[in-house]
Amino acid sequence: MTRIIDLRSDTVTRPTPAMRRAMAQAEVGDDVFGDDPTVNRLEARAAAETGKEAALFVPSGTMANLVALLAHTSPGDEVLLGDQSHVLHYEVGGVARIAGLVTRTLRNLPDGSLDPAEVAAAIRIQTIHSPGTRLLCLENTHNRCGGAALPPTVIAHLADLAHASGVAVHLDGARIFNAAVALGVSVAELVAPCDSVSFCFSKGLGAPVGSVLCGSVEFISRARRFRKLLGGGMRQAGVLAAAALFALDHHVGRLADDHANAARLAAGLAAMGPFEPVPPQSNIVVVRATRGDVDWWLNEFARLGVLAVPFGRETFRMVTHLDVSTADIDEALARISSLAGAQRD
Repeated sequence: MTRIIDLRSDTVTRPTPAMRRAMAQAEVGDDVFGDDPTVNRLEARAAAETGKEAALFVPSGTMANLVALLAHTSPGDEVLLGDQSHVLHYEVGGVARIAGLVTRTLRNLPDGSLDPAEVAAAIRIQTIHSPGTRLLCLENTHNRCGGAALPPTVIAHLADLAHASGVAVHLDGARIFNAAVALGVSVAELVAPCDSVSFCFSKGLGAPVGSVLCGSVEFISRARRFRKLLGGGMRQAGVLAAAALFALDHHVGRLADDHANAARLAAGLAAMGPFEPVPPQSNIVVVRATRGDVDWWLNEFARLGVLAVPFGRETFRMVTHLDVSTADIDEALARISSLAGAQRD
């Protein structure tokens, strides 16, 4: 059988043998009672990494974002979202169905940011007729904007606009370590202007499960109750927290390898003719198919053992990660090149 090169997402990684050993040896307790020592260590570490007072371990990034929305707002409040945001596109409408929030979408710029003038104009004061704007959500790196990394100055400017009107700021930092590595700054510097930040261990960091939400002690106290409401109160979760701690210790520095592989992949695809990749800043490569149907291309890729996902009518996405080497990228390009060449013929 053809060896599969899985570029669908960085969520497909498998725990390394060393990570599995760390999980097997984890000291555990009941986290709902607050006595799982490994979870407690992870939450303290996450708070320190982000420069926040406290943190909360949750099963997924979607739950982390929803808990943040709930903890920052009351039903009927308004939240400002980018029109390409993960919260809007990939979280099953929990912002409306569960949090009960009014969403106002603003256009995401190609670099994943928002236009400051549009943010300022969108903020509303609560009146007898209208909801008040309570929260601005940002995303870094930005998934649907090709893994774009928002620099500290951009985040700070948008956060200052929000704070000047009494609006809190939540950062969906699912891949914030990718952003920090790409920009050459610390995670704490990137998220300093934000009232809360979430990030995932199960994407570029290569852990099997888990995300974390960070903020003030008061905010995390509220968030903990909402985690329980959503069914996220885990018991001997130290087994999972051990994998996350291992990822922080061993998998952050190597993210630069994923970024280099993404650039190599994009350059190789661009040289073939039928593809126009967006030059990647991190580990996400968004590609426009200039000829042929995207579904046809992806089916043919899969037949050759290269997996990717559709990302719109004319585009598809490929993501580099811990389980894909430079040799794998070259092999994937060779397989795709044979297909693209056959199409030219």
